[in-house]
Amino acid sequence: MSAVHTGPSPVQPASSGFIPAKDMAVIWVLLAAAFVAILNETTMGMAIPHLISDLGITPIAAQWVTSAFMLTMAVVIPITGFLLRRFTTRQMFLGAITLFSVGTLIAALATGFPMLLGARIVQASGTAVMMPLLMTTIMNLVPAASRGRMMGRVSIVMSLAPAIGPTMSGFLLDHFGWRAIFVVVLPIALVAMFIGWRWLTNVGETTHAPIDVLSIILSAFGFGGLVFGLSQIGSMGSGASSVPMAIAIAVGVLGLLLFLWRQVALQKKDDALLDLRVFTSRDFSLSMVQMFLLSLAFFGSITVIPLFLQDALELTALDAGLVVLPGALAMGLLGPVIGRIYDSHGTRILLIPGAILAASMLWLFTTLTVDSSIWLVLAAQTLLSVGLALSFTPLFTASLASLKPKFYSYGSAVIGTVQQVAGAAGIAVMMAVFTAVANAGGGTEVPAAVAAGTRASVTLGAIIATVTIVGAFLIRKPEDDGEHVPHGGH
Repeated sequence: MSAVHTGPSPVQPASSGFIPAKDMAVIWVLLAAAFVAILNETTMGMAIPHLISDLGITPIAAQWVTSAFMLTMAVVIPITGFLLRRFTTRQMFLGAITLFSVGTLIAALATGFPMLLGARIVQASGTAVMMPLLMTTIMNLVPAASRGRMMGRVSIVMSLAPAIGPTMSGFLLDHFGWRAIFVVVLPIALVAMFIGWRWLTNVGETTHAPIDVLSIILSAFGFGGLVFGLSQIGSMGSGASSVPMAIAIAVGVLGLLLFLWRQVALQKKDDALLDLRVFTSRDFSLSMVQMFLLSLAFFGSITVIPLFLQDALELTALDAGLVVLPGALAMGLLGPVIGRIYDSHGTRILLIPGAILAASMLWLFTTLTVDSSIWLVLAAQTLLSVGLALSFTPLFTASLASLKPKFYSYGSAVIGTVQQVAGAAGIAVMMAVFTAVANAGGGTEVPAAVAAGTRASVTLGAIIATVTIVGAFLIRKPEDDGEHVPHGGH
């Protein structure tokens, strides 16, 4: 069977659920590349103390190794919807993996902080393309009857890579230094590049719409300003000025409004950088609200809990990592099972228990004290991850399945953007609450103050997660709903 086309008259995948070997090869190449990219994204947090001493930089400067990466992702991801329609699968994949590999090489050879920072920006430019490319390709190649199962494999990538990243990073840092992280990742990326160059086939037809430079500029100011501004909230408790944060958020909001206005004008000619007609789908819009709220609660909570384990329960970094590891493994390994349940029974059988489980575990976290059992935290963290696994796979699948094929790339870009902005907001707000409450109790050196900060910040996450229980009843599998939109544009 030849590759599926996504032009004006797309050839729909067969309804039997069978996926040809040639198409599966494309998906496996993209899954492997996305795994490497996300693995790399999660390795640098552990390296910050090493960078401070090795490069002679301040903690604030060192934090930019991760902040610059996140900012670049926030700027590039919204553009990927257009790029995936403008360029072929091979061009996008080889461009992304080349950028990632070049960035990794520069980082491994970095002689100072500016060189390392530049390398991380180049890396992020490639990483930002990987997940939208993977999800768009799956939607185009995989029959509706098997999409949940395939999106479950995406969940494996999204869960296992962050779980393995810090552990691998810790081992390499202890034995070989921070450059070893990039030395290990580079050959894996190069192998993925060779396999992609050798076997990857194009999926879909390209458009010849001109790239709107103004949209790119407005997107950079809008999404970049918002993520940067949100990332500054966490430093408020340390006495930093609020002016840069306020300016960044104001610029971000203004840039975003202008960007949205520009897209509405351009989509009338099918020239939008990010086509907003995806939101005319009820299921897509509801799924994005649900995903935003879940990401807001989840990313903030998983940032705070390791701090509680280390500073309140006084575990080592390695032991704290081992406590949260089973949850990440469960979230990844359950992905394909949950995907099969979605294919057979739809969304509600997964979303409703998932939302209830996630909210319940976050409420349980609001009771943590310095006397709490490590096993209680491990069990709650694992069940929280199971609840989120029950939510994310059906949300990915139902949201994209409610769109026409020509809108898959834009839908994938919106999903990535929502997760990026919600994650940044969740981490920023919950870390700000954590820092303020902990400082009021004597600082992070006082275990009881850390526990109080954890309870206060996770309460926000629990409230947000409780709202998602309502959303879980509203989102339906598009095939069951008879919905297949948006209708605008041909």
